[in-house]
Amino acid sequence: MKLFGPLHLSLLAAIALAGFVLVWMCRRFEQARRPVRLALGIGLVVSEAVWLWFRYSLEGVHLWNLPLQLCDVTLWMTAFTCLTLARPLVEFAYFAGFAGAAMALVTPDLMRPWPQHPAIYFSVAHAGIAIGIAVLVVGRIAPHRNGAVWRAFGILIGYAVLVGTFNAITRADYMYLWRKPGNASLLDVFGPWPVYLFAGAAAWLALFWLLWLPVRPRS
Repeated sequence: MKLFGPLHLSLLAAIALAGFVLVWMCRRFEQARRPVRLALGIGLVVSEAVWLWFRYSLEGVHLWNLPLQLCDVTLWMTAFTCLTLARPLVEFAYFAGFAGAAMALVTPDLMRPWPQHPAIYFSVAHAGIAIGIAVLVVGRIAPHRNGAVWRAFGILIGYAVLVGTFNAITRADYMYLWRKPGNASLLDVFGPWPVYLFAGAAAWLALFWLLWLPVRPRS
């Protein structure tokens, strides 16, 4: 899929439209909130289960293909939050999930080209995270509490430290903490390793604050 080509732009437009419609439904019709969030949560779980079965049946399970990427974690958090409305998961899922999924959709790192299953899964999973989180927070199902941005950023840094330690031991590269992705990405403008880690963290915090402004509590 060519970056910002017709297919890529069409997918982005379709995802944005779907998110807008579902958020509007949840804000306008309170009775739509439960079926919408349950459908999104179940859809994410089923999609991820099918993907893990497909991937591990071909590759087997080893240290370099574990579900430890940030989007893996935020996907499960988003799914469980949609299903249970567990408030401790909402904050991290919103900030890290929405930001990470949006960046992944804008600069996709596809294992295989469209319309093969890995490419379709990539788009469905990241779109599901972004739409699910938007429905929960912007759709007024699970609004944020004061201080949410700092708690979410603290969890992100803590998780990055854990994953970075795992990477150092196994020589894996989860969350691109050792190497940048092979395709063009926003990390390319942040300099070489390890400079891009600190620049990336600052960019994440700035993005968290931008995401915080429209949904922060007014009182």
